[in-house]
Amino acid sequence: MHEACSPIHVNHVRDKLREIVGASTNWSDHVKAMEERKLLQSFLAESQKELPPRRMRDSYIEVLLPLGSQPELREKYLTVQNTIRFGRILEDLDSLGVLICYMHTRVQEAKMSPLSIVTALVDKIDMCKTSLSPEQDIKFSGHVSWVGKTSMEVKMQMFQLHGNEFCRVLDATFVMVARDSENKGPAFINPLIPESPEEEELFRQGELNKGRRVAFSAKSLLKMAPSAEERTTIHEMFLNTLDPKTVSFRSRVLPPNAVWMENSKLKSLEVCHPQERNIFNRIFGGFLMRKAYELGWATACNFGGSRPFIVAVDDIMFQKPVDVGSLLFLSSQVCFTQDNYIQVRVHSEVASLESKEHMTTNVFHFTFMSEEKVPLVFPRTYGESMLYLDGKRHFNSMSTPVNLRKDYLVEP
Repeated sequence: MHEACSPIHVNHVRDKLREIVGASTNWSDHVKAMEERKLLQSFLAESQKELPPRRMRDSYIEVLLPLGSQPELREKYLTVQNTIRFGRILEDLDSLGVLICYMHTRVQEAKMSPLSIVTALVDKIDMCKTSLSPEQDIKFSGHVSWVGKTSMEVKMQMFQLHGNEFCRVLDATFVMVARDSENKGPAFINPLIPESPEEEELFRQGELNKGRRVAFSAKSLLKMAPSAEERTTIHEMFLNTLDPKTVSFRSRVLPPNAVWMENSKLKSLEVCHPQERNIFNRIFGGFLMRKAYELGWATACNFGGSRPFIVAVDDIMFQKPVDVGSLLFLSSQVCFTQDNYIQVRVHSEVASLESKEHMTTNVFHFTFMSEEKVPLVFPRTYGESMLYLDGKRHFNSMSTPVNLRKDYLVEP
């Protein structure tokens, strides 16, 4: 499937994206640049049938992050423990995912792409059991693996050099959506033709993933009552917190080695400056993911009392774009624990400087692993019980729980 191509340097990915959409590097020119994009509307297809089919190899890209051969790059990616900042990796994956989709949808006749491609969902990121060193080169690769009418699934992998070969350290699945030139409505994209049994399986998996997401959403605790088994779990937890001295519904005590969920929260605030904008002059999704991840990591660290390691990221839905100049409120809490694992939920909402109204933009789900066994977390209210069950569902959807190993070091 993969045609030989020389890897793009990580620093050139954003440059390429700006070139593809005609974005300005100066904030002062952003209005003019967006006006010019309006002229590209005529290049948009009126149906998917008008567009030439593409193959998976057409969108295949490799990107090099040469931490070993270019030490001057390390500072940006380095933690104080001499490991790699996972938040920076999230930023790189987000940019790469968008570039891959532009490779799939490129229009030969147009100098700039008439499409506005944005991240809709981080479906899953799974870490493999390998340490990430800030002193060895990293390579990313990826391609479009499934296509609907206006959305695409992108599969990406990350490798790190060990000796003379690149070893896989991460698998990621993102879902991107195509919108029109002004980013106001959906736009059709090229169909995808699998060329081998392996590619057909990837495409079929993309269909299954879409079905799984629909089913998961339909069973959301915001829409449906918990299952009988889940209700029993919550009731047993409630009974475990009743004070045996008073035997009253009101009197609650924590069991040994447990923490009330309300005591596991951390919050932060970001002012969204122009420096953090994407090519469409909204706040870059990778920046939002990095900030949410770092708060989630700090929450897990604070809760577990030792250094947590990221195991999985899943189901990050980008519900609303964040405008430059907004105030971004991040709220993080531990919602489920088991053995060494800590499931953290980060809720982000935005308010403009003019309006006091807060709107949810994202909900992030992170699975961390601590070096030590962590306390149990107990909900006190019905709302917290629903958060607990939602956290348990996300934890159980993890591909394969990894065993804690000393060489498994990925930090903020």
